[in-house]
Amino acid sequence: VLREYRKEHQAYVILLFCSAYLYKQGFAIPGSSFLNVLAGALFGPWLGLLLCCVLTSVGATGCYLLSSVFGKQLVVSYFPDKVALLQRKVEENRNGLFFFLLFLRLFPMTPNWFLNLSAPILNIPIVQFFFSVLIGLIPYNFICVQTGSILSTLTSL
Repeated sequence: VLREYRKEHQAYVILLFCSAYLYKQGFAIPGSSFLNVLAGALFGPWLGLLLCCVLTSVGATGCYLLSSVFGKQLVVSYFPDKVALLQRKVEENRNGLFFFLLFLRLFPMTPNWFLNLSAPILNIPIVQFFFSVLIGLIPYNFICVQTGSILSTLTSL
């Protein structure tokens, strides 16, 4: 049903999906897995993966920018201990910061929404931030998108 609707209204579906994804990422709303699974069901494994990787990176960078302008004091006031801990870890790994950020993204228990909000507070360069999100979340995005693609082909249990 979803793929049929997408075939008839492809541009609208892509625009709506991208808007929802960027909104979710830009405002640090947890739950990427649901949209990634939906991307797999709607667009298939490869286009879905491409969309999710690009939208995750662009949306997370939007969150970074919003946080740098509006959220620094709010994040520090609500999460002072977590920001301090992450600040120490970032400073310890400043020489290999990109690989540290990549590790954080690859590790499945890291709250990505918190990394997106706290990165400007920790003086993480935006280019390193963007590419660590793009590369580091490929495995996670792939698993979720592939799951959606497979689930969309099921006809019975």
